[in-house]
Amino acid sequence: MPKVIVVGGGLAGLSATAALASAGFEVDLFEARPFLGGRATSYVVPAADEEAGIIDNCQHVLLRGCVNLLDFYQRLGVRDRIHFYREFYFIEPGGRISVLKRGALPKPLHLVGAFLGMRCLTFADKTAIARAFLALRRERLVRDDLERISMLDWLHEYGQTPRAIDRFWRQILVSTINEDLDRMAAARGFQVFWLGFLGSSDAYEMGVPTVPLRELYAVETWLHMGNVRIHFRSPVEAIDSNGIVAAGERYTADFYVCALPFERAAALGIQTPAFEYSPITGVHLWFDRPVTVLPHATLLDRTIQWMFNKDSGRYLQLVVSASHDLTPLPRQAIIDLALDDLGTFFPNVAVAKLEKAHVVKEVRATYSAAPGTEALRPPAGTARPNLFIAGDWTRSGWPATMEGAVRSGYIAAEAVAAAAGRPASFLLPDIA
Repeated sequence: MPKVIVVGGGLAGLSATAALASAGFEVDLFEARPFLGGRATSYVVPAADEEAGIIDNCQHVLLRGCVNLLDFYQRLGVRDRIHFYREFYFIEPGGRISVLKRGALPKPLHLVGAFLGMRCLTFADKTAIARAFLALRRERLVRDDLERISMLDWLHEYGQTPRAIDRFWRQILVSTINEDLDRMAAARGFQVFWLGFLGSSDAYEMGVPTVPLRELYAVETWLHMGNVRIHFRSPVEAIDSNGIVAAGERYTADFYVCALPFERAAALGIQTPAFEYSPITGVHLWFDRPVTVLPHATLLDRTIQWMFNKDSGRYLQLVVSASHDLTPLPRQAIIDLALDDLGTFFPNVAVAKLEKAHVVKEVRATYSAAPGTEALRPPAGTARPNLFIAGDWTRSGWPATMEGAVRSGYIAAEAVAAAAGRPASFLLPDIA
């Protein structure tokens, strides 16, 4: 039985491990921390009281179009721990709500009815967005400059109104790709809207884990894979022709998969591009009473972009993607900003007592999907025939999302299987 060492317990390494194990490979996974998940994980909030608990570093969500991520959850037996929502709530300052949901028309018209009824957009906004959608369908496979121009450039080219850009395109795309519109390659925006909104009638549905993220890939979920060994607190210090060195000890295998962030892989001697990072900031707020009944919402015209209701309206997770302006701010300034923003949407915030708060800055959340970066993303193979790489920064075919990370793990696993003379297919095709 061929033996594989996987370095890194994020989604890329975990998906490579699960795929290879299912094909009969013996896999040793090395992770520096005492838990799995990488940047999509949970940890215990430090606190002096008895109410300290596990929180996600940031709320991670998926769409039904994330077919490989869902396949990975199926392999682990945790797919039933993802709850899908069919409605998106757009809230304006003052509390007025617009709902985007699927109607009776077939794709790609399944969202038309709800879209026309969105009160947060004017008729001129909707006309501009519809015009852009038609152009997107027409140009996505024929236009050759989408990797070189920004999404904002393309939106201006098609006469999008300021309100349409701020309340529709920015709210969806920045949260999905984690980059500002003027720093985002237009090709990435095209991909998100085609696969997430136009490719099938249910692809837009949003999945939210019903358990803390790290419970999705806890040790117990791997017990049915008898050929997987997980080494916690084992940071890899070297990868060379003689194997790896982890926690001072050398280990060898037939094949190796390095599934580390690009700057850590580079520190181990693997050639990687010098991408820039785009940050995400998560704000966790606990109140003494419910402040909303909505399960989630996208908040318009403010810094805070998304709200997720984690406990009957008393515990909210707030998310700011591409949070370049928040990164240098102190903790209390971010909390004050979040409370001020929330108060414009939910009146109960003004009378509720904030019991505790926690801020998580993921400064290196994802690589920046800027124009020109797609060509820099490396394939799974390296100069060494038995060493492969994975990660959301590699050439996965998707942006730096959980789906992109899992795709990269499956691609690396396929490369390992082919090199071992035991070809296997793991990667599932996109829905459209």
